[in-house]
Amino acid sequence: MQPLWCVVPAAGRGTRVGGDLPKQYLSLAGRPLILHTLDRLAAHPMIAGLMVVLGAADGHWPSIDSIHGKPVRTAIGGAERCDSVLAGLHALPVDVHDDTFVLVHDAARPCVREADITRLIELGVPAGGGLLGAPLRDTLKRAGGDGRSHETEPRDHRWRAFTPQMFRRSDLCAALQAASAAGITVSDEAMAMERAGFAPLLVEGAEDNIKVTTAADFALAEFLLPRTR
Repeated sequence: MQPLWCVVPAAGRGTRVGGDLPKQYLSLAGRPLILHTLDRLAAHPMIAGLMVVLGAADGHWPSIDSIHGKPVRTAIGGAERCDSVLAGLHALPVDVHDDTFVLVHDAARPCVREADITRLIELGVPAGGGLLGAPLRDTLKRAGGDGRSHETEPRDHRWRAFTPQMFRRSDLCAALQAASAAGITVSDEAMAMERAGFAPLLVEGAEDNIKVTTAADFALAEFLLPRTR
């Protein structure tokens, strides 16, 4: 099949890390976090190009236009992740047709494995779309307002959702627009597709495909980077 474009939403501020610099530009192993992520994606033979969605006032983007010979394009995002993904989908090149599959990947997931991306594409395309994830293995507790555990939740059939997530361009655009029109802020692309009546395929991936969210995650990601190729 033809290589696919990947939309990378990177318009957020990453406030949980702290500091004035957006999380995606903080240093990880000597380079900005986002460059590790883009490098990992562009190195994959089944990825054709990257659409990076930036904040309107982003003054830190290094203005690169290619990585590993793959084109890197940019678009301006919105207030929420879902708005940025939609902006990125609209900004894709004209040769990315409505029925073409498109990947969406978090800028803060630099440790995604090449084999997992391959598996998602190989299994997700015939299934009509899917996402990387992992079955929930820990015991799950429901906390009360007092900070105490009040109930143990069943973990059967529950998964943690990762990225990339992959859907047809037109289907994902329509699903995101419908959620927005209903006043619902979806937390990921699969949630929008579920609301639209789809049942995305869950493709198990490595659990070290972490999302760098807190300051402590940077040390873990630096440890994992050379071990997740």
